[in-house]
Amino acid sequence: MVKHSPRLGRLSIGENRFHRRLGSMAGGSRRRRRRLRERPPQDEEPSSPPPEAAPARLGIREAVVGEEPSKKICDASGSTSSPSSGCHDWDYPLDSLLHQIIALISSFHDLLAFRGTCRSWRAAASSFPSVYTFTFPPLHLEPDVSHGVFNYKPKWKLVDPAKRALSLRFSAPRINPCRMRYLGCSYGYLIFSDREHCHLLDVYTGTKVKPPKLQSDGSSLIYYGFLVAPLTSPNSCLTLLSRTSMFQWQVGANSWTEHPLVGEPIHQIVFFKGQMFAMDFVQRLHTISVVPQLSIQEVAVVWEEGMLVGLHSKPWLVICGDMLLLVDLSVSTDLLFGFPGTLRVFRLDFSDEPAKWVKMEKLDNWALFLANDRRNPTFSCMNPERWGGKSNYIYVPTASQDSDEPWTAIEVGQPVPNSTHRLSFSSAATAHSSPLSSLWVLPSLVYGVCL
Repeated sequence: MVKHSPRLGRLSIGENRFHRRLGSMAGGSRRRRRRLRERPPQDEEPSSPPPEAAPARLGIREAVVGEEPSKKICDASGSTSSPSSGCHDWDYPLDSLLHQIIALISSFHDLLAFRGTCRSWRAAASSFPSVYTFTFPPLHLEPDVSHGVFNYKPKWKLVDPAKRALSLRFSAPRINPCRMRYLGCSYGYLIFSDREHCHLLDVYTGTKVKPPKLQSDGSSLIYYGFLVAPLTSPNSCLTLLSRTSMFQWQVGANSWTEHPLVGEPIHQIVFFKGQMFAMDFVQRLHTISVVPQLSIQEVAVVWEEGMLVGLHSKPWLVICGDMLLLVDLSVSTDLLFGFPGTLRVFRLDFSDEPAKWVKMEKLDNWALFLANDRRNPTFSCMNPERWGGKSNYIYVPTASQDSDEPWTAIEVGQPVPNSTHRLSFSSAATAHSSPLSSLWVLPSLVYGVCL
């Protein structure tokens, strides 16, 4: 096993080769730009681009679909000019090419190798645009829990499913001598709170963020916390939920804002196409807006008849590309004592009013990642075979009965192992008080917050 430091760690032989290969590409691009700057001025523009420009022009072709490089060149602002204008923005095509390389990375450790090449490559990784998607799986977080409560000196281990022989161990600073309740995980931060204090712990660096003291009468226990954006985003806001109130802290502010809540408690939040979607404890779907004031609107949704048959665990919401999915664990009543149940997937079809949950027989080339605690984030990954995973499978961080892996891979529509089935049902009923357990997570630097 290769040991790693919390920041980057020692790279494997394959990762060092990847690192050197990327570094040589970067050095070649810088040398080409330097030669172009040192070239004496010409009285007349050449009729065809010089050989040194070929790699940059390739970047333009990849970035601007449908444009012929011989006719137009696209700069960083999106405007176009002819080659004879003499305006060549070499940095923009390079950044575009780097973003396309990042989209091909198949593990978190390879992303670390890419970021370690040089400052400009690290900046390219931090500015990775939303039009691309990461193609590597989330990391598996296994906490060190003593007596069922997360210690005030927290420790945990991160395992990359794409490089299972490598693991990272972390020990965070002391958070508070008192026992802290686990509230959720969001944008790479674990969230803990008691009745007055709140702490955020970065799962990759172990660094701590402490918001101001929460002023509350303590009449209702806080059970759920999440960030509405990465922590360093100008729109970042920490939100805590109790049965009667929503508390919000604008990152950098000196106080909290409290909004009254009515209705059933919310057990999961996801962000889909610029909107905040919430599922409550009676499986109603809502949209939530906090600007200019708090607004919660129920989304009218038609459920297929087959979704209402049998016994059900609380469902999961998962963002999968441009789809909002619902994953349901159901058990037929007549087979309750002998059949473990199945995981079924439904896609929300917005084409009609009201919207409708439509069953998906297969996930095609996607894999999903979800945890038993619905407050934890869910993930999807396209083409999982690239890192050794399987399409049409759902990965749950519960120890597999067939291997030493700390997670179980379940094919959609196939029987769920008994251990996973029992744990899923038990955790749904205790979502207000369940301690930190194994979950899937992407570190904060993946969201471009470590510059």
